[in-house]
Amino acid sequence: MTTTSSERTSETQPGDGSSNPTHGRRPEHKILLSEAEMPTRWYNIVADLPTPMPPMLHPGTHEPVTPDDLGPLFPPALIEQELGTERWFDIPEAIQEVYRLWRPSPLLRVTRLERALGTPARIYVKYEGVSPAGSHKPNSAVPQAFYNHEAGVTKLTTETGAGQWGSSLAFACAQYGLECEVWQVANSFDSKPYRRLMMETFGATVHRSPSELTAAGRVIREQYPDSTGSLGIAISEAVEAAVQSPMTNYALGSVLNHVLLHQTIIGEEVLRQLDKAGETPDVVIGCTGGGSNFAGLTFPVLRERWAGRMAPIVRAVEPAACPSLTRGVYAYDFGDVAGMTPLMKMHTLGKDFMPSAIHAGGLRYHGMAPLVSHLYHEGELEAVALEQDECFAAGILFATHEGIIPAPESTHAIAGMVAEARRCAETGEDKVIVVGLSGHGHLELPSYGDYLTSGFTTAAGDDPQLDAHLADSMGRLPSI
Repeated sequence: MTTTSSERTSETQPGDGSSNPTHGRRPEHKILLSEAEMPTRWYNIVADLPTPMPPMLHPGTHEPVTPDDLGPLFPPALIEQELGTERWFDIPEAIQEVYRLWRPSPLLRVTRLERALGTPARIYVKYEGVSPAGSHKPNSAVPQAFYNHEAGVTKLTTETGAGQWGSSLAFACAQYGLECEVWQVANSFDSKPYRRLMMETFGATVHRSPSELTAAGRVIREQYPDSTGSLGIAISEAVEAAVQSPMTNYALGSVLNHVLLHQTIIGEEVLRQLDKAGETPDVVIGCTGGGSNFAGLTFPVLRERWAGRMAPIVRAVEPAACPSLTRGVYAYDFGDVAGMTPLMKMHTLGKDFMPSAIHAGGLRYHGMAPLVSHLYHEGELEAVALEQDECFAAGILFATHEGIIPAPESTHAIAGMVAEARRCAETGEDKVIVVGLSGHGHLELPSYGDYLTSGFTTAAGDDPQLDAHLADSMGRLPSI
């Protein structure tokens, strides 16, 4: 499914900076777009993939899923976005109205950190922590709530790891008068009480997962009474609850095509903001768990690279404790533990993999978004896995010099950026580095307290049998 370079166009093509009065300077202030310049379309990378991605399969027939197969979970508009191949989807005005509460989000030139690192690199940070939930997640939560409301749905169920997605969906449901029920991964439920309180403040009902409320939860609790939970378990519980009522749908915070589509507003803004600064990225870095913020930042950049307008390296950073890209296999697997979701070809550690209880709860997912997995498999992306102690050290370094405390998930991207900037200091390369800061860590300060008090053991220390657990889990993948 290839297209010509002229077809791969953005809404406002980034220029080469030749007519931009800031070209060649080193802008040291944050770069904002006016409200009128907020993108009004989401970008669907499926239209421009150099090679088509494998389809989702029905779990029973192993045939490609149809719109009817997805009907029990999603409204027609989201199904159209999930399976569609057109390049652009218009953002309805009702969604734009809510987006304007925080969008466009700032692109920050972090000159103080540059000086501290002694690097010639110019570092730009796309900061999504200005949203009502403090992360990138409302970019998809708002349209999901809107389209479900338009379809007559009255309630949404979902899962959440770190609590950012649950907070975002709770906020979005409040905008359209929907009920919201959230299954929060046990480790995060226990360690991040303020995220739960945020969800409840927005009107949501929150359960600790695994719970006794669903068959999937009861099975896990019987087998593993002390389970710290996982996103795969919480997804099973939320899906099970959704299918029991025709007025209830399920909302997913990452992984699926329509979720990644909504997040591309991040990358579309970045392209316009960099153009205003007269800059072209050399390296683009984001953290990866399920893949949504990473895709949102990088998919528009990949389009520009394929069109020959820029040539950046695109790098994913994941936790060493849950390394789906760097240590997983590219195979068909379920998105949840109970095997209720469609089968997706993705980089996976196996649906039964139970990651150690690291602080970056939003990255504790056994699989990676099929689109991100496909691009990694095709060599379009790089990936590295980092230990959480290195990531928190980078997060504190960033907070000290730039005044923003990154979410534990975001510290992975920050650590990847710090490593790249230090390489530039050694080589003297004057690169432009763009990093996605997917959210703030104000409600995760106890995690920083743990690090400051005693530091962390490495992920391998948290799970000394990681190799054995990976082998066991991946040895039970579905036979497709």
